[in-house]
Amino acid sequence: MVSMPPSLQKQVSVMSMNLSAKLDELQRGDRHLETTVALCEIRTQLQELTKSVESCQSEVSEVKRDMVAIKHELDTVQQVKEEIEELREYVDRLEEHTHRRKLRLLEQGLTFFLTYAILAAVLGMLQFGYNTGVINAPQNNIEYFIKSTYRSRYGEELPDEAVRGLYSIAVSIFAIGGMLGGFGGGMVANKFGRKGGLLLNNVLGVAGACLMWCTKASNYYEILLLGRFIIGVNCGLNTSLVPMYISEIAPLNLRGGLGTVNQLAVTVGLLISQVLGIEQILGSNDGWPLLLGLAVCPALLQLILLPICPESPRYLLITKQWEEEARKALRRLRASNNVEEDIEEMRAEERAQQTESSISMMELICSPTLRAPLIIGVVMQLSQQLSGINAVFYYSTSLFSNSGLTEESAKFATIGIGSIMVCMTLVTIPLMDRTGRRTLHLYGLGGMFIFSIFITISFLIKEMIDWMSYLSVVSTLSFVVFFAVGPGSIPWMITAELFSQGPRPAAMSIAVLVNWMANFLVGIGFPSMNDALDNYTFLPFSVFLAIFWIFTYKKVPETKNKTFEEILALFKHGNGSSCEKSENLGNAMTNREGTPEENINPKI
Repeated sequence: MVSMPPSLQKQVSVMSMNLSAKLDELQRGDRHLETTVALCEIRTQLQELTKSVESCQSEVSEVKRDMVAIKHELDTVQQVKEEIEELREYVDRLEEHTHRRKLRLLEQGLTFFLTYAILAAVLGMLQFGYNTGVINAPQNNIEYFIKSTYRSRYGEELPDEAVRGLYSIAVSIFAIGGMLGGFGGGMVANKFGRKGGLLLNNVLGVAGACLMWCTKASNYYEILLLGRFIIGVNCGLNTSLVPMYISEIAPLNLRGGLGTVNQLAVTVGLLISQVLGIEQILGSNDGWPLLLGLAVCPALLQLILLPICPESPRYLLITKQWEEEARKALRRLRASNNVEEDIEEMRAEERAQQTESSISMMELICSPTLRAPLIIGVVMQLSQQLSGINAVFYYSTSLFSNSGLTEESAKFATIGIGSIMVCMTLVTIPLMDRTGRRTLHLYGLGGMFIFSIFITISFLIKEMIDWMSYLSVVSTLSFVVFFAVGPGSIPWMITAELFSQGPRPAAMSIAVLVNWMANFLVGIGFPSMNDALDNYTFLPFSVFLAIFWIFTYKKVPETKNKTFEEILALFKHGNGSSCEKSENLGNAMTNREGTPEENINPKI
């Protein structure tokens, strides 16, 4: 029932009282009013009352319509509420399923065939390390060869400055080749696959090594430059393809430690080149061509070992859409027939990056979503090269000689650098998946900053205090220790982790190009910078280290134990802090129990 409005109720009451008064007057007949006149007045009052009642009925009808509309809206709200609840339940089930799948992925272990595939692949990084360090020890022998070749060819002496310039070109042209190889790494990876690209790349490795081996016999130092360039292209492709291949075949819980194997191979290559480069072995006028030519061994060994390894399952499934081939590869790598969790994880990655498939380098640079991880990847590569470590690798023997050590002691101190790199890289392998990439990188950059200051101090007062030459050696070795802790391995690994399958090859190409470009600038510019700054040579590197530490602390997210899908989600919302997001994401799905995938479809 709908009650009568107060105004209408009052009007009816007044009219009722008037009618009663008129009837009383008619009954008494006190004033001798005409009956006709009284009845007309009553009729008028009744008409007004009828109009009021009709108006009231109209208002009641409108209220009823409003109530029906309100009831319909309430029903719609209730229906939407039920759909939201159903959607929330679906999201919860999906999160539970994803978390349960991730836990199963984290339980995967290291198998024999996975170990074999990784060892076969990292021979490419051993090649990179060997050719980075091999040019250091025979510097005097190579300069003597350049001088004698020029003299025999032109009958006059080549100035010492020009000889040093040619040697610097022999050092840095390796980086130019590396830039070219790194830039083409993504294209090679997409066209020939990760494994296929590595196999084809060994042709360049064999060719470059043979050219360097034949340098002295040909009596052309230009052959040395050409061989260094070709081996540089080979190493540039390796630095793009090997981390990509390892990150794609490694289980989630071992990805950090196995990614560090890249740097371990580099350091082993460095150490081998330093040991073989001492004068008693191959660091002589007769032995240095063989020393450079031994770069053929990693290439030949990889050509023998790699063919029986599987192609990257991610490449097979996501890029080529060959699901059965991907399953076969996973069964061999995991030593198990149950590979559904890996397949589902790859499918999730594919769904997350479908809009970014087959992305070019220009599209990657212009993409707002991918700009942040690209900047992080590039700066991480710069933090490796502009830290000053390549100045130590390329010119450590001359640095130690300038600090007061004898030439023989300087060569053995250089071997100490390689030994420490190998030992510290072995130490960081288990730490990588416990401590995390970001934390180790911050420790590494901080330690390098401190000891770069100590190196500068030791250079400044080496002539005042005799034992300062030893402080220089200790500071340089400590500088290398902290490089091995973080900047040595993490930039290669984290660049591959920050991107999903579609943009990963283009991102690796850009990052590797930047790495090699910085490598080239340090290699070609350090001798001139050393002459200009003298004892203050390491101060520019100290400034760079401080800048990179601040950037890492502010911008770099933690990728430890995160799937590629989760890492991609960190950058989906452009304005938030990546570091905070990575911590929140790591805690978002704890204490859940999974449900089968077939029960996670909502009814909406």
